[in-house]
Amino acid sequence: MNGQTLPSWEQLSESAPTLTMTLQRYLDQIGCVLRPASVTSTDLSMRTFAAFIVDHHPDVTAIAALERTHLEDYKRWLLTRGSGRGNATLSATTRSLRLGSLRMFFIRAIEWDWDDAPVRPLLFLGDLPMRDQPLPKALDDTDAGKFLRAAQTQTRLLRRVVAEVLLRTGLRVGELCDLGGDAVRTGADGFWLHVPVGKLHDDRYLPLHPTLVGLIGDYRSRHVPDSHQLLIPNEKGNPLNRAAVTRMLNRIATDAGIGHVHPHKLRHTLATQAINRGMSMEAIAALLGHRSLDMTRKYARIADRTVAEAYFDVADKVDALYDSHPPVLSLTELEREMSARLLGNGYCTRPRQLDCAHDSACENCVYFQTTIGFRPTLQAQHDDAVTKAQTDRAELFGHLLTAIDRDAS
Repeated sequence: MNGQTLPSWEQLSESAPTLTMTLQRYLDQIGCVLRPASVTSTDLSMRTFAAFIVDHHPDVTAIAALERTHLEDYKRWLLTRGSGRGNATLSATTRSLRLGSLRMFFIRAIEWDWDDAPVRPLLFLGDLPMRDQPLPKALDDTDAGKFLRAAQTQTRLLRRVVAEVLLRTGLRVGELCDLGGDAVRTGADGFWLHVPVGKLHDDRYLPLHPTLVGLIGDYRSRHVPDSHQLLIPNEKGNPLNRAAVTRMLNRIATDAGIGHVHPHKLRHTLATQAINRGMSMEAIAALLGHRSLDMTRKYARIADRTVAEAYFDVADKVDALYDSHPPVLSLTELEREMSARLLGNGYCTRPRQLDCAHDSACENCVYFQTTIGFRPTLQAQHDDAVTKAQTDRAELFGHLLTAIDRDAS
């Protein structure tokens, strides 16, 4: 079955009727609460596992008869199974989805106390392959500019509308295709786009760029009756779909000379542009319809401004330490420099190139230096600390007094 078409449930039930009946019962149950696409993905995972059991462990005819060794064999088999694309094997992401779906099935079957359930969970989180977490692929500012200019010169207005709506709102392609005819709403502070319940089971409102208001209005006045249930159907009134949208974007990308552009890349582009220009992650999450900030933080990894600013701030200071040609000060400049760095009980010898981040920690600083001339001040500070029972402070000035006396002797 390496890389071959999976058998149907009817074919599998001929060899293991009890096992397949339990798996199909599970699919029926999750179909009551999950979206069809999720059920279809789980169906593929269940059939893949059932086919493996029928082929490699025909003596196992029920879920309750499974042992941990069967799952360990299945993990090894998934690792070498073909993906159906040449000699390629299944990706870590696909294997993780297959095993994750199966793990959840075992958990639910035990929770629901089914007769045909394993006596204990047979798969654990540690069994799932680590999935790659690549950074989102977005257009850089130069290519985004080329893409937008190419979109604005399209002779087919629908291409421009689709491209600009995706680029300026960050909508998922499915959300774009499902926008209702009344999705554009007006408020006291401008126009808003109502995005209906979608992937994450909630809806949201997005501020609508004035350019998009005009574009959508122009397109609808030419091609869409006011009574149409969709906001942006094609010119014949039919719903858009992922394939049609992708073709339009790639036509624009070809004209712009920037290579392949898929719909989600425009979503990544908007998010990247926003975070690079200081928009908060909370606002970006609301804009994109993310339920958790964990989904949004991946964009912060693309250009973490805080890390960059901190790095270059430190880099300048480190470079000062490696400066092979420090400035030579005249006697007058040296006296002025030391006077400026005169502290209440000593001097600061920190190089001029290095900023000081401390407000009142001079005595603990590696650049702090004092002399016998400041002994009375240090003694007074020590005695004050003792009087106030400030142990750490008294100990600090005690060390300084000891060092001064040692140097003077």
